[in-house]
Amino acid sequence: MSGGGRAGERMRAFAGNSYDDYYDHDLRDHPLPGRLLIGAVVRILWVVTKLLWPWRIERAELLLDDARGRVVIMNHQSMLDPVAVVVTMWMAHVPVRIVYKSEFDKIAPATWLFSRAGGFPVERGTADMRTVRRARAMLQRGECVLIYPEGTRVKQDSDAETHGGYAIMAQLAKAPVQPVAIVGARDLRFRKRVYMRVGEPIEWGELADLKRKEQVAEMERLGMERVYALVDELRAEHPGVEEDASRG
Repeated sequence: MSGGGRAGERMRAFAGNSYDDYYDHDLRDHPLPGRLLIGAVVRILWVVTKLLWPWRIERAELLLDDARGRVVIMNHQSMLDPVAVVVTMWMAHVPVRIVYKSEFDKIAPATWLFSRAGGFPVERGTADMRTVRRARAMLQRGECVLIYPEGTRVKQDSDAETHGGYAIMAQLAKAPVQPVAIVGARDLRFRKRVYMRVGEPIEWGELADLKRKEQVAEMERLGMERVYALVDELRAEHPGVEEDASRG
């Protein structure tokens, strides 16, 4: 990863920007050529994924009509999960960032694309306070941060293991946490339907009676509890969408 961010300086149109510049500048200040490229990619992904796996996001207005920066958390089933959410938000002009595993930075083209699409890396298994502070700045600018607390794609409910960190980001920025659920994407087959549902944002005011550290722990518990409640709702409404699902 090159250089340090120059958040107070204007980014250059075609060259001379470091990855940190892309992480630390407002998405709306990214160079126009890159934004046009990503916009074209977003529209292509929208069409292709809708044709291959007809997906829909229920109650999308909860995600799109709120101008605040929010930490958006979601269960993780496949690479369709982030694509569907990010393209939906991009096409509605809602600025969104996605946290990705720093292991992808070993693949230069991936880092190049992720940085321009709004992604930023996190060092898994460490107290990555640089990423936490970076996320706080993004949220305070009004950008949403999409994160997968399960950390990796989960093929069976019994394999799900959530990781903390998103609640600290949200607390430092005083940003709400918004749950989103997906079902049907574990075993993607041609024309298989995939369903997503957005939940109401969880406000820090709901936890005002707790001490600061207790608020973080409760937010991490409550956030994923609401994600899994949405998952269960979708499965109940669409029987057979995940025949192998089991939550112990």
